[in-house]
Amino acid sequence: MTEILVQQAAGERIPSTTRVVEHPAWPVLKDAVERIRPWQSKDGSIDFEAEGAPSRADAEHAVRTVIGAVDELSPLLPHDRAYHEALGKDLARWAESGFEVPDFLDSLLAFQPAAHREDGLEHLVVFPMYTQNGNPDRNLEAVVFRMVWPDWLAELERTRYDNPLFCGITFEDFTAGYDTNSAVLFPETIAVREAPERFTWGAIFCDREAARFRRVTDAAVDILGLELPEDVAALVHDQKRCEEAFVLWDMIHDRTHSHGDLPFDPFMIKQRQPFWMYGLEELRCDLTAFREAVKLAGEGVPQARDVQIAVIFDRMFRFPVTGERVRNYDGLGGQLLFAYLHKHDVVRWTDNKLSIDWERAPQVTNELCAEIETLYRDGIDRPKLVHWFAGYELVSQYLSPHPGSTWAKGPEALDLSLPPRKLVDDVLPDEFPLSMFYEALSKKLKKVIASTRGITADGAERVAA
Repeated sequence: MTEILVQQAAGERIPSTTRVVEHPAWPVLKDAVERIRPWQSKDGSIDFEAEGAPSRADAEHAVRTVIGAVDELSPLLPHDRAYHEALGKDLARWAESGFEVPDFLDSLLAFQPAAHREDGLEHLVVFPMYTQNGNPDRNLEAVVFRMVWPDWLAELERTRYDNPLFCGITFEDFTAGYDTNSAVLFPETIAVREAPERFTWGAIFCDREAARFRRVTDAAVDILGLELPEDVAALVHDQKRCEEAFVLWDMIHDRTHSHGDLPFDPFMIKQRQPFWMYGLEELRCDLTAFREAVKLAGEGVPQARDVQIAVIFDRMFRFPVTGERVRNYDGLGGQLLFAYLHKHDVVRWTDNKLSIDWERAPQVTNELCAEIETLYRDGIDRPKLVHWFAGYELVSQYLSPHPGSTWAKGPEALDLSLPPRKLVDDVLPDEFPLSMFYEALSKKLKKVIASTRGITADGAERVAA
């Protein structure tokens, strides 16, 4: 490839092989975005009458700085040229509008990372957006990341797990909205005047997922006195292996939302349903990834065994004790997996030590997956409310409902003259409280989990060292 050269203001020429974050324009861009973020309201607009607001001139100058920095960096990323051109226009239009609610639909439509899934390919994005499990406000963010698309993963996607919109990515650098627990970059989080007819990509930071998995698992194993087989211990201490496990897990999980014997719209987008239904859907997708990993391991795919370990440990150790207990559907799924394995004697808590029957774990985990799939298959013939009760019954076989629960008393305790969405109001914020085991584990892991905020692969390696 002919080397593209970038001209700096000072006249120094920089080769195209330079990483974006090493270019002098990147800290300029990052600083300008960080100046703009505190000025913005929740919807992304800037209220110049608010206390501490900048002058209109200061805001315009900051946006011009962002545009100029993107222009300097764009030649390093020729595959993103159309996006960067549209981005400059969206930024300029936002300033010209008086910094009203931002609309970056044009640049969002121009950004097409799934069309260039090449391992190591670098991208620079700037969008007004909220970050899932991070910042709830639509602030301007700047992120530099790389694509994770090794040949073995590309072959599996092409031949077995078609998922043309999926992008595995890793952080290079980011602004404050990603100095959080967010590990995704989703187009639906971006401020636009109207939602596109369809989204064309979805990206997950497998380096952050791997890094926090390693830190939390390492601490949980120590706290619980769990003895690990040699290959499992090696996985927990290997960032690269963990990243490969998570990118395969995520690719299969992501496509599962639209595969299988499903009720209509299984992901329940824009629907109001009891949170255990969301929990079962997320767990179904994870356990499908687990089941496929068991098959792949039998075929000699090296990452497949690692996926199984990652699903079990992340779901059992991190998910149940992460976040608030208010409608924590991911936490519920982790509790359910642990309880199921415990009741089937795969996981044992004896003499204050945890042990796992590694031989039986794949079979029994797949049995839980089968129970959830049966729920879904039967749900096609059920009214919505009956399906919700069937989901509640499945969960409550293994997890004890709150003693004050109305739903636990059955249909006769609810006002069935109301539409189903109104009955969601009768669901307790913590319908299935933590067990005594998890209450104790939560206290011991609390600081460890808090320390994973904003973690990347570099942070994981520093802790490991």
